[in-house]
Amino acid sequence: MKEFLWPVRVYYEDTDSGGVVYYANYLKFMERARTEWLRALGFEQDRLIEEEGVIFAVRRAEVDFIAPGRFNDVLQVSARVIELKRASMTFQQEIKEEETGKLLCSGTIRIASLDAKRFKPCAIPERLREEISHAD
Repeated sequence: MKEFLWPVRVYYEDTDSGGVVYYANYLKFMERARTEWLRALGFEQDRLIEEEGVIFAVRRAEVDFIAPGRFNDVLQVSARVIELKRASMTFQQEIKEEETGKLLCSGTIRIASLDAKRFKPCAIPERLREEISHAD
């Protein structure tokens, strides 16, 4: 499926005492890209909760930290659905330096669709499934 790109600038608060991006912040950057991907498809997470009773939660994250990002870098965060199932989807994500294209971090993130009240697996809303399938 089509790759979605989202720019992120590294702020001072994103770095550790060594002046590089703190490892957990790469997961935050990936989360932002997935949220903006949903938004670009026409879906807001708060409305999905209200209208469909669905939330999304990270079920599994496999991440490789390859090179350090630094304060004030502009990064390009990608998100691409590589597997779409009834109640989950798996993303391939990469974070690169925008200027050089150097790969800093990559990950495979599985997202579960959950009933917002019971926190039990439920089907991804059909409207969203259709948009994901047609996003090529």
